[in-house]
Amino acid sequence: MIELRNINKTFKAARRNAGFKEALGALFKNNYTYIHALRDISFTINDGEMVGYIGPNGAGKSSTIKIMSGILYPDSGECIIDGLVPYKNRREHVRNIGVVFGQRSQLWWDVPVIDSFELLKDIYDVDERVYKNNLEELTELLDLKEIIRTPARQLSLGQRMRCEIAASFLHNPKILFLDEPTIGLDAVSKIAVRDFIKKMNQEKKTTVILTTHDMQDIEAITERILLIGRGQILLDGSLSELKVRNSRKKKITLKYDKGQFSLDEGISLVSQVDGHAVFEVDTSVISVQEAIELLSKSADIKDLSVTGASIDEIVVSLYEELKI
Repeated sequence: MIELRNINKTFKAARRNAGFKEALGALFKNNYTYIHALRDISFTINDGEMVGYIGPNGAGKSSTIKIMSGILYPDSGECIIDGLVPYKNRREHVRNIGVVFGQRSQLWWDVPVIDSFELLKDIYDVDERVYKNNLEELTELLDLKEIIRTPARQLSLGQRMRCEIAASFLHNPKILFLDEPTIGLDAVSKIAVRDFIKKMNQEKKTTVILTTHDMQDIEAITERILLIGRGQILLDGSLSELKVRNSRKKKITLKYDKGQFSLDEGISLVSQVDGHAVFEVDTSVISVQEAIELLSKSADIKDLSVTGASIDEIVVSLYEELKI
């Protein structure tokens, strides 16, 4: 179990204006500003949960992950993971976690990937039989057979990220921290990574904490969302609850020959180009059926589709609502 109680973290950053005079003055006296990255962060994550930790840039996501992985000390508050304090019991703690940072690598750049795996086996003191079983399974599931003997620097981004994820699973971690694990990946690689993470969660009950700006990753992998903004937890709920909360907005997409649309309250025109039009309908004001009947009276409709808001649109509207 992961439990954070009233975690606070502040960073001190130097500030100066551009120019030689300002640079010279900074040699003798610096002006500092204080950035409150985390403010009384509290939440609990149970074993086996898959949680999406989302928020805009600078919201405090990475600072939280670094505290939970033992890299950073908080200024105040408590972080307890499986009975251990990560930044005080680092050696014991890191045996139970896997970490994948999209912008950082745990593979040695100039040696074949398999050599990095062997070194990680020794670092984590993984039993030889367990290592071989895990390596065989990971190689098969992540399709690494053709690249495992290639130096990391010669791999494409998608190939390297698959290897990074495999490396994080070699020691059977109970908790996996993923920070932008699919950044820059093609569609095939993204689907492969998502499917693998879900499989590991189902089979080994691995707890997954995912931070990303890719809302398709959130939708495909996680069951619960923690939204952070300005260093504070602003929302804690399931993805389905978030969708229901925003389900009153529907989009009607039309293909028509000719006509001049007459709109009532609750219907707004989003776009209209060359016989195609998109309308947004507020179902708390007017039903979808009523909206379609009204639009059909105004034009000769050839095709029609009704969709709800995408997960990206839902999250953007949530950012706007919470003013972050």
